[in-house]
Amino acid sequence: MKTYQLPQDSRLSQPDFVFGVATSSYQIEGAAKEGGRTPSIWDTFCALPGAVHNGENGDIACDHYHLWKQDIEMIHGLGVDAYRLSIAWPRIFPHEGELNPQGLNFYQNIIDECHAKGMKVYVTLYHWDLPQYLQDRGGWLNRETAYKFAEYAEVVSAHFGDQIDVYTTLNEPFVASFLGYRWGIHAPGIKGEREGLLAAHHMLLGHGLAMPLLRRNAPKSQHGIVFNASPSYPLSEKDQAAADYSEAEGYHWFMDPVLKGEYPALVLERQASNLPMILDGDLAIIHAPVDYVGINYYTRHVCCFDENGDIKNVEQSQAEHTFIGWEVYPQGLTDLLVRIHQRYTNMPPMLITENGSAGDDCVIDGEVNDEQRTRYFQSHLLAVDEAIRQGVNVTGYFAWSLMDNFEWAYGYEQRFGIVHVDYQTQKRTLKQSAIAYRNMLLERAEENK
Repeated sequence: MKTYQLPQDSRLSQPDFVFGVATSSYQIEGAAKEGGRTPSIWDTFCALPGAVHNGENGDIACDHYHLWKQDIEMIHGLGVDAYRLSIAWPRIFPHEGELNPQGLNFYQNIIDECHAKGMKVYVTLYHWDLPQYLQDRGGWLNRETAYKFAEYAEVVSAHFGDQIDVYTTLNEPFVASFLGYRWGIHAPGIKGEREGLLAAHHMLLGHGLAMPLLRRNAPKSQHGIVFNASPSYPLSEKDQAAADYSEAEGYHWFMDPVLKGEYPALVLERQASNLPMILDGDLAIIHAPVDYVGINYYTRHVCCFDENGDIKNVEQSQAEHTFIGWEVYPQGLTDLLVRIHQRYTNMPPMLITENGSAGDDCVIDGEVNDEQRTRYFQSHLLAVDEAIRQGVNVTGYFAWSLMDNFEWAYGYEQRFGIVHVDYQTQKRTLKQSAIAYRNMLLERAEENK
C-alpha cells in the first residue's frame, strides 16, 4: 500500500497538525461569464497574443463552478482536515460598489459542504484575480486599490464571519506584484522596476488595512498572509552577498514590513531610485499583528554575480528537476523555515500553505503513476518534520494542488495536481501521490483514535 512514512514521534502525526489541499479561484472555477462574474485582469491578460502558453485561459478550467459538490466529496475522501480555496473578487463585486448575491451564495455552498463533512475552510481573499475595472484605473499601481481591497475584505468577512475558519489576505504578493507589474510575465503584464515595487507596497498596505476589519467581523477566526519564499545559496564563497540580496528582495521585502514594520535595508539601498512613495503611517498599518504566516515553497535559488554585477540564478544541471524545470531540493524547505524562525522575533505559527511539483502526467490503464511527485511529497514532509525538530513552530501542511488546473502563464501544460483532470471530459483521477496522501491520513486517524 503506497503511503508516506512519517518518523515516530513526529509533530505531523499529532491530531492537531492540519493537513489539507489547496486551489485558487481562477485556476479551477471556469464559468468566467456566469453567476454575475465580470472579467478579472487574468481574463484580459489571457486574451493578449503570446501571453499564455497556447493562448489558453481559465474560461472553463476544471469547471469547478459546476462540479464543486463532487469536488468537495473528492476532497473529503482524501481524509484531509481542511480545504484551502480562494474567493474571486469579480464574483463578489462584479461592478464598482455592486455586491453580487450569486457570488456569495456560491462560496456559501462550498463552506457549508466542507463544514458538513467535518473539514475546516481556509479562504484566500486575493489570489491574483483583480477586477478589470480596478485595473482600468491603475490596478495595484493606484493607492486607491489598497482601500478597495479593504472594502472587499470587510464585505466578505461581514457576510461569512467565523464560518471561514482561517482568512488569508494575500497569496504570494511577490508573484502578484513582481511578475505582474515588474517583469510583465503575469497579469496585467506591466514591466517596470518602480512599478513592481509600488504594486508590492500597495498590496501590503491593502493587507494591513484589511486586518482590523477581518478581526472585527470574524473574531473567532485566524487571520494572516501567505508568502512564497525560496532560500538562496551562494554559488561560491564570493557570491554570499548575491544570495543575501536574493533573499532580501525575494521575500524579506514582503515579510519584513508585516513582521518587523520596516523594509529591508539591502533593498532600500540597491533600489533607491525606484522606491515607492511610503506615506507616514503606512508601515504601522502593514505591521498589524497576524495569527499565522503561510509559506509556499517549491525550490531553492543558487546565486552569483554576473559580469555586470547583477545577480543571477544558476541552474544546477546535475540535480533532479521537475517537469517545470525547478530543482527538487527538500533541504531548502528546512533551511527556509529555520532562517525565517531566526530572523523574526515573536514569530507567529507558520503553515506550509503550498508545496508540490509539476509533472507530465497521463492516465494509463486508469492510473497515474506520478512517482516523482510521490517522492517529492515524502521528502518535503520529512523536511518540515526536521524544521520542527529544530524549534520551528509549523502547524499545518497543504499540498499544491488538489487537481491539475490552469497554471497561469504556463496554461495547461504544467500539471501540479495530486488529482489528474481530463480537460475534455472533466474526469478526475486520483494519482498515486493522492492515494499515498490519503493512506497516510487514514493511518494517522487510526493511530490517534
